[in-house]
Amino acid sequence: MSGASILLPGDSVQPSRPARPVAIASVLEDAVASLALLVMVLLPLLEIVVRRAFGRGVPGSGPIVQHLTLWVGFLGAAMAARDGKLLALATGTFIPPGPWRRASDNLAAAFGAWSAIVLAWGGWQMASIEREAGTTIGAGIPTWITQIVLPIAFVLIAARLVWRRPGAVDRLLASSGIVLGVLCLLRPSLIQGHTLWPAMLIVVAAAVAGTPLFAILGGTAALLFMHDGITPGTILIETYSLSVSPTLPAIPLFTFAGFLLAEGKASERLLRVFRAFFGWIPGGTAVVCAVLCSFFTVFTGGSGVTILALGGVLFPALIKDGYRERFALGLLTASGSLGLLLPPALPLIFYAVVAQIPIQDIFIRGILPGILLTAMVAAWGVREGIVSKAGRHPFRAGEAVSSLWAAKWELAMPAIVLFAIFSGLATAVEASALTALYALVVQAFIHRDLSLRKDLPRALTECVVVIGGVLIILGVAVGLTNYLVGAQVPAKLLDWARGNITSRLTFLLVLNLFLLAVGWLMEIWAAIAVVVPLIVPLGAAFGIHPVHLGIIFIANLELGFLTPLVGLNIFLASYRFKRPVLEVCAAALPMMAILGIGVLVITYVPWLTTGLLALLGR
Repeated sequence: MSGASILLPGDSVQPSRPARPVAIASVLEDAVASLALLVMVLLPLLEIVVRRAFGRGVPGSGPIVQHLTLWVGFLGAAMAARDGKLLALATGTFIPPGPWRRASDNLAAAFGAWSAIVLAWGGWQMASIEREAGTTIGAGIPTWITQIVLPIAFVLIAARLVWRRPGAVDRLLASSGIVLGVLCLLRPSLIQGHTLWPAMLIVVAAAVAGTPLFAILGGTAALLFMHDGITPGTILIETYSLSVSPTLPAIPLFTFAGFLLAEGKASERLLRVFRAFFGWIPGGTAVVCAVLCSFFTVFTGGSGVTILALGGVLFPALIKDGYRERFALGLLTASGSLGLLLPPALPLIFYAVVAQIPIQDIFIRGILPGILLTAMVAAWGVREGIVSKAGRHPFRAGEAVSSLWAAKWELAMPAIVLFAIFSGLATAVEASALTALYALVVQAFIHRDLSLRKDLPRALTECVVVIGGVLIILGVAVGLTNYLVGAQVPAKLLDWARGNITSRLTFLLVLNLFLLAVGWLMEIWAAIAVVVPLIVPLGAAFGIHPVHLGIIFIANLELGFLTPLVGLNIFLASYRFKRPVLEVCAAALPMMAILGIGVLVITYVPWLTTGLLALLGR
């Protein structure tokens, strides 16, 4: 969600140190997931070489990489549950410590465990059916072997949600979710045919209490399907179908490249080069921060890594140059989500997967809107530099050339990705693997900032945990979407829109307001999975190109990161800069207004998304 947190409420109290067998199992879990991610990098690279050398690819390479995405995603989700890093609403943190907080934390854990157990059974049903059918994914690998990670991961998540509660009483209360889940599976009549509103009230309460997002989405889908007498395995079928999508592996691979950049000193080299070229203008350091954050977010896939990785470097730099602390706080909070419209940003890839449009088209169409939003934030930085008389860095040709030479490898990354895709050298997945390899070589062997022995294992593990927290949400979200489609919600929305909205411009305004609400309530990945299938038919009915709709969609969700009180950037900045949430909200309001104007321009000036394609004749 925009109001998502990476820590479950109550996680400030840690459980006792794990026993040695548990610790060994955790190490093994990390190793298997990291190895799967490494194989995902190597197989597409081998595919490029073999295809160009022999005119044919590696047998089974594509399906194997796709199914490894399933393993990386769900083992990563289990690891995230182990470390208390499953994405959840941050509203639970507003409940003051005491009996109410303790009760809400137990409710969050119990409902999360209930959802995980129900989804585990659905995964087991699906794997059992595939085992009986005897299907394979290629290279003689049985399909059920790749699917078995689903029930395993969900069982681990349920157990860990309970185990992370401090104290025997709290664990006993949280484990009631597992017991109730088993009971509902043994006696479906407890749900089937009965009114759902009491259960939905519990879902809302659990969401506010801080239940992980996957449990809210997956649990809601399970309740709806089971109410209609349909097995929860239906949800996992959709989860499996999305997870093995041909282009989805690009998301973990680009994310891995971003983590490799974060582990090295890429941010320092890029700060130096941007400061050398832009530091002389009024507000130069602020402009540098906006551009650098935008560049970094392209490869990290979201604002979390950008704020956490760059905040410690950029915030002191702004203060040292004389910028007001409140401005610096607001600038970095907003800049953490800049770049989501620039290729190869991961939301663009996932939108293309869900909306079934060419990735190349949305990459091209996102360039001008992405530059516009970055330029608007940078322009506000120029104004601040003039008002506060902040210090500048005089332009020196020698320093500019030297810094450019030092950062040449990092600066070349976007060009390499786009060339690989648009030249036909590589598919999107192969280009993402090439980017990960390139980042590894640059950081470990050219600059030698990254140790293969110490830093690489940590980067792999942290990347898998982040990917797991995202992919499990995506997986269960498509199950909920499947129910909504089956209930003809898109058709009903279309009928309502045609009956009540007659103007294309009015529809775009209503769409913006709706997407702002979505950005307030949902994390960007879940929003894409749930909402995009509902609004694409609406956009088509009003003559809006699905790619332009995608740019509007992501721009609005980018704005949602700054939503007061619940925006993800708000909480990450509060954590990173050790400032109260309300202070961060107040500091970010001017930036939210600026980006809001930018979103309206992107919405009502379609040339920004069609101009480059027209120039390229597409």
